[in-house]
Amino acid sequence: MPRLLKPNDRGNRSSLFYFMAVDAFFVEEKIHQLLDAKFAEEGFQDCFLVDFHLSAANKLEVFVDCDSGMTLEKCRKISRHLEHHFDEAGWLGESYTLEVSSPGLSRPLKLQRQYVKNIGRKVEVTLADGSIKTGPLVATSDTGFTITETVTVLEGKKKKKQEVQTELPYDKVKKTMIVISF
Repeated sequence: MPRLLKPNDRGNRSSLFYFMAVDAFFVEEKIHQLLDAKFAEEGFQDCFLVDFHLSAANKLEVFVDCDSGMTLEKCRKISRHLEHHFDEAGWLGESYTLEVSSPGLSRPLKLQRQYVKNIGRKVEVTLADGSIKTGPLVATSDTGFTITETVTVLEGKKKKKQEVQTELPYDKVKKTMIVISF
């Protein structure tokens, strides 16, 4: 027989956390299923989920992107699609906030598809060891990406700047940010 929890029971907090984690896992699965269905529709086949976050205040932020570029209209349609299903099934309760947007330039690149989309743009890469590399993103692969760095080399007694291709494996990267230039 399951143990009933009393308000002052120390197990209550961890049990509540467990049920919140299960609910979050359930919502995560539903988000993936709903977006997979939406991304199969015409006009959305090149869209993909980058990330999402469900806060304790029941605010769901969904970050989606497209290989061809995310538009406000696509975000609106994806938001309406999710909202319809959430309202119908009640997965987030009666009161929640839903925000669907592209990741924008202020969020780090997370997926290989984002790296491909940003070839030619200048990036700042923070490596796992804390070092920082900066330069245009020139290529990607399944295991990493390549940037062109400007380095200073000694040629005799003179310092000379030289461009070199630096390959960076994804598993050595802490974060990659697009550098905004005007």
